[in-house]
Amino acid sequence: MTSCCGPSRPPGDDRGFDFAVPTRERHRVVRDMVRVDGGRYLLGGADADANPGDGEGPVRAVELEPFHIDATCVTNGQYARFVKDTGYVTDAEREGWSYVFHLLLAPGARGHVMDATVPETPWWLAVSGAAWRSPFGPGSDVNGLQHHPVVHVSWRDASAYAAWAGKRLPTEAQWEAAARGGLERARYPWGDALVVRGAHRCNIWQGRFPEFNTADDGFVGTAPVKTFRPNGYGLYQMSGNVWEWCADWWTTRRADDLSGPATGTSRVTRGGSYLCHDSYCNRYRVAARTHNTPDSSTGNTGFRCAA
Repeated sequence: MTSCCGPSRPPGDDRGFDFAVPTRERHRVVRDMVRVDGGRYLLGGADADANPGDGEGPVRAVELEPFHIDATCVTNGQYARFVKDTGYVTDAEREGWSYVFHLLLAPGARGHVMDATVPETPWWLAVSGAAWRSPFGPGSDVNGLQHHPVVHVSWRDASAYAAWAGKRLPTEAQWEAAARGGLERARYPWGDALVVRGAHRCNIWQGRFPEFNTADDGFVGTAPVKTFRPNGYGLYQMSGNVWEWCADWWTTRRADDLSGPATGTSRVTRGGSYLCHDSYCNRYRVAARTHNTPDSSTGNTGFRCAA
């Protein structure tokens, strides 16, 4: 991929990968989760500013069984407990690097920027030593960020956590139905207006992308997972903050249940991130979607679990 959404890691060797990690104790799957009723949901969109080729439309009805979904993205604190319990090593840690947005590079980490470029997106830096524990490169850490979403996690890393927790990643249809919070065909989880009575409702870019962020919403990078008001189902930050991995393989040939193909080369992500801006990437709309390869990690991609 070549957008603010997140670049892909170059193809590598997946042999021997297994995300069914051991665990001493599984958590109660309903703790801090929201139940979404089964039934008929209208998903997809036909917005005039939809991104060509993303397969957002047409609007269509789907039938879903009841499911649970995390009220928030998985946080650094939660992921740390998983790693402590299992000794899991993320893709970024195994490969030794990940992508960091240029304005968030840690002081002193400039010497760890690798000699690699992402076509058309020079604001993404491949940084040696960047990982979930050091999200801005060497010299950074997650102290004080325990309630922020974990980032620099690949689809495989997210799946490993979900398996440990006795959960799974949501399907794309489940994610979108939950994100809408009971509103049909609204642009955002709270309605059709991006800013409500002068108040920001999500963490996205304000200013001139990618050089200057005014941080009118209070954040340049990630925000704590309960910063903004939840949607009608009690789910926090389904728009902005970080992209969220879904279970599905990416396709633009949309099936009625949004399940996608049985195989593919990249996995769906939904929700947009703190880097989305209407001048470049307006994918913080509920219907918007994109994708990345399962082993890729960036400083603006996280996840939440379903059950």
